Amino acid sequence: MLIEILLFVFLGILAGTFTGLAPGIHINLIGAILVSLSASIFSGINSIFFIIFIASMAIAHTFIDFIPSIFLGCPDTETQLSVLPGHELLKEGKGYEAIMLTAYGGLIAVIILIFISFPLSFIISKLYDSVHSVMFWILLGTSFILVFTEKKKITAFFVFVISGLLGLCVLNLGIKEPLLPLLTGLFGSSLLIISIKNKIEIPKQEITNPECKMIRPVIGSIIASPLCGFLPGLGSGQAAVLGNAISKTDRKGFLVLIGATNVLVMGLSFVSLYAISKTRTGAAAAIQEITGNLSWKILLLILIVVLISGLVSFFLTKYLAKFFSSKINKINYPILLIATLIFLVIIVFAFSGFAGILVLSASTLTGIFFNSLAVKKTHMMGCLLIPTIIYYGLRLI
Repeated sequence: MLIEILLFVFLGILAGTFTGLAPGIHINLIGAILVSLSASIFSGINSIFFIIFIASMAIAHTFIDFIPSIFLGCPDTETQLSVLPGHELLKEGKGYEAIMLTAYGGLIAVIILIFISFPLSFIISKLYDSVHSVMFWILLGTSFILVFTEKKKITAFFVFVISGLLGLCVLNLGIKEPLLPLLTGLFGSSLLIISIKNKIEIPKQEITNPECKMIRPVIGSIIASPLCGFLPGLGSGQAAVLGNAISKTDRKGFLVLIGATNVLVMGLSFVSLYAISKTRTGAAAAIQEITGNLSWKILLLILIVVLISGLVSFFLTKYLAKFFSSKINKINYPILLIATLIFLVIIVFAFSGFAGILVLSASTLTGIFFNSLAVKKTHMMGCLLIPTIIYYGLRLI
């Protein structure tokens, strides 16, 4: 049994490495495929092994995903806030340091997660019903906090609302995998096109150990992550903004914060499934589809898997960051960006068809415009927050 568990942990880390490095391939897609196969081709495999695979894949993905985010400017919704400080360091020849700052944040978060999961699950299970009844006001209040932390409040509100209207339209079109073209356009292809247009040249990268005071960003992530880990419509991006508002830090500290927040939000989504039978990430949703609600024994197993995969993924990230840092200035960077953009278009077409391409085009143009407005990219997450706020608002009527 132990050998099989370690085998599926290893396979999950490999899958998470692939999804992390390949722009547009998200763990949600792999999870959805795995759920369908678990009931057919893989029906003879113990469901515990699927849970181990998904949990290790999810944690590996949260570590590795920063590599294309920082080196290519092609993030997903969890890493999109890292693009600005990460790219700044990349253009200074410190891309390796930027990635390792996120990795150290993630490693610290793995350790913290082990200690807080069960106490937090007890607290949330007792408070959730009371909190759920005022979810509309919590989400609305959180959204206003995110907007009003900006210096350009009206611009931030404009980005938030228009993104929300775009999200409402896309989610009601009835296309397959609507979030793929929507989020790829807003946070991926738009940034790629901007980088291609600006003809960014990458200098030779230094391989130096990161230097950063990590206490403040870690404290910020610990306070903000549970809120976003248990509330619908709020993800790592919003948690990072809230955490930075709570515990102000510099650009290097912010990379530590977003690295820690990603791991905590992902890990707490498993805790949320155990404590309140709610899923907050695609990985947790896939586990629920396979096994239903979690017992404390399965949650304990997941936490052990998180610890193992987190440690392995840290050193894997270190190796890959060093490898890409030594190669990135030797390749034709604009050609690499164009190839990545073409790959994203192919992925969107494969999963969402011609309608997905239309959505991708609209969201890409929207993302390009919003990126010119000099406000935080996280306000574009209104595309998910506003539909969620409307959903809970209608329940109050």
